[in-house]
Amino acid sequence: MLITAAILAIFVYGIIAAMLGTILPDISQRFSLSPKQNGNIALFQALGLMIGSFFVGPLMDIYGKQVGMLAGLGLVALALLMLRGAGGYQPVVVAMLLLGIGGGIVVTAANTLNADIKPDNPAVISNWLNLFFGLGGLVTPLISAKLFQQKPRSLALFAAVLAILGLLASVVAPFKPASGKVSFQFSAVGSLLTDPRLLTLAFLLFLYVACEVGVWNWLVRHLVAHGVPEGKALTILSLGFALGLLVGRVAAANILTQVDGKTVLIGASALMAVTTYFMLNSNSPGIAQALVFLAGLAMPGRCRR
Repeated sequence: MLITAAILAIFVYGIIAAMLGTILPDISQRFSLSPKQNGNIALFQALGLMIGSFFVGPLMDIYGKQVGMLAGLGLVALALLMLRGAGGYQPVVVAMLLLGIGGGIVVTAANTLNADIKPDNPAVISNWLNLFFGLGGLVTPLISAKLFQQKPRSLALFAAVLAILGLLASVVAPFKPASGKVSFQFSAVGSLLTDPRLLTLAFLLFLYVACEVGVWNWLVRHLVAHGVPEGKALTILSLGFALGLLVGRVAAANILTQVDGKTVLIGASALMAVTTYFMLNSNSPGIAQALVFLAGLAMPGRCRR
């Protein structure tokens, strides 16, 4: 039951990752939003992710991982229902801020379960669970285009139901008890911030996440602006980028058993840069889908180590 709860949580987080880019064209048109307002919506979701990720660690140390999972999935479900009923720009901003906070809590809490599920090899569980992140990202734009006909309210309700199912699974799952004390000491911040290895890793992750989130949030609007129908653009996001992430995560696990991490990092980074650049300058939907698939394929290899 614990692994079921973790799968549902990661799957819901994958849906959240693809949510804004999937619904933004419709919301922007319906509420006549400016480019600045579109950017602010994405900004507040990102701020929420940072807030949720930062505070959930001490929360779980004191009250347990189950509390973290329940709080995160509860906030996600609430935010999606608020998004479904939003009647303008400000309610959308508030809903996306809460969605970000809930998402930050969920992804952090779910990824702490790896060692609880398989203590002898948590990396295997991490890689396997995160396949469901890619699956969530693949499903979201695809069902929006094919099943819900680009209707954000229907998509938000679908995602809220899955979040509630994940919450129910977390209620009955056998979580380990809390330690009752905060494991991370803020007195260690100074030494961590002067560690060049940590700063290098943080910088690499900053660039990687910026690229991935940029594609999730803006690819559909970019393609629509170049004359691609919205339904086709959503399909490109799903069967191009999300599928590439899904395949790339499986491939990265196998490649890293035979090739050193530095070589994979350099090669994946170069492939990301080249494919993303040409994708942004392509007016052909078919070529754009192939290029964004290759960009998605490269991204998991860049972040695995």
